[in-house]
Parts: sequence; structure tokens; C-alpha cells
Amino acid sequence: MIPDYQTLMRPVLECAATGEAMISDVVELLAAKFALTGEERDLLLPSGKQTKFANRVNWAKSYLKQGGLVENSGRGRFTIS
Repeated sequence: MIPDYQTLMRPVLECAATGEAMISDVVELLAAKFALTGEERDLLLPSGKQTKFANRVNWAKSYLKQGGLVENSGRGRFTIS
């Protein structure tokens, strides 16, 4: 089962604990951590432009940013504030 964005918030934050993290790497790391099947990893949003899991990881990072816990350090990169 694909976790919701609230469940992903802490793991996303932990991915940046050692320094700058790339969101694409975080998506792959967390997909493995949550033992997602290939079907779950490939499930697209209705728009067909992004996977459902990547979308939820990005929303988790977005809410962490709004809360002041992470900041963007470059395109597709973030660090703990």
C-alpha cells in the first residue's frame, strides 16, 4: 500500500539528516524502505505525468518546507533548515 504524505513526512526529513538530498533519490530510497511493489511504484496520477508515490513524497517535502523544517537548496534538492 502506498503511504499517505503524512506518513512520509518524517522519513523525508530523515533523508536530509546527513546533508543535502535530491528528491528523486529520496523517492527511490523510500519506495525501497516501504517495500513498494513495481505496480505501486509505477502507478500514475490521473494526469499521467507523475507517479502517485513521487507525488506524495513531494507533498510531504512541500509541507515540511512550509513548516520551516526544510529549505530548497537547488533544483530538486533540499536540506534541513
